[in-house]
Amino acid sequence: MRERIPVVVQGRRTRRPRAARVLWTGAELAVTLGAVLLLLVVHQLWWTNRQAQDAAHDQVDRLERTWDARPPSPAEPAAPGADDGAARTTRGGPPSRTPARRTTGRPPAPPRNAAYAVLRIPRIGLTAPVAQGVGKAAVLNKGYVGHYPYSAEPGEAGNVALAGHRNTHGEPFRRLDRLRPGDTVLLDTAEARYTYVVRRTLPRTAPADGTVLAAVPYSSVHPAYRFTAPGSYLTLTTCTPEYTSTYRLVVWGVLRSTQSR
Repeated sequence: MRERIPVVVQGRRTRRPRAARVLWTGAELAVTLGAVLLLLVVHQLWWTNRQAQDAAHDQVDRLERTWDARPPSPAEPAAPGADDGAARTTRGGPPSRTPARRTTGRPPAPPRNAAYAVLRIPRIGLTAPVAQGVGKAAVLNKGYVGHYPYSAEPGEAGNVALAGHRNTHGEPFRRLDRLRPGDTVLLDTAEARYTYVVRRTLPRTAPADGTVLAAVPYSSVHPAYRFTAPGSYLTLTTCTPEYTSTYRLVVWGVLRSTQSR
């Protein structure tokens, strides 16, 4: 009797249907894209903040060490007829007061993009360097507060206009909306500390509402928000709502006191 040898027939490898392959590839791409987007979000919301905040704090330390190392400047003689800010009579007008720091002329403007002052807002726990200019790469993205170059300098008559990021890159103005009338804002320079007091907040206005930076600030979009008399003003601006640049949030203050170094 012959013994039959069993024949083993290997089955063919079934190929995955085309639709399934397309879905699988799409799922892999979606997971990869999601991971990349997550890394970008972490970079923008955490890493850029950490980098900018550390650099800004270092810059504040450098400024303060430089100021402390300066020898005391000798007293300068007053200009003829000057009385350290006493009232003067102007031709055809009422008496006016001239700030003491202006009797020897306006100091030269700080170099473009250079940090030259420190902004402190106790209400929101902010300490940040102030640089000349409002360029993103050169100033704002470093975690600095930017000074509009054609606005007044700290302590001067007119309007000291400042801008800062509300989100990412150090976000110095993250909590600017928490300021209330009566809160103090300090601006330190090599010459003096200028104390401003918050007077009013404009919660939302158009980015093109440039009159909020005028020497006597007001809103051309919201006419009820305005000052009418010349003075020494401070304007803080940032984007709103958070994580957008659709509108601008504006905080106005007025100069209360000056303390020389």
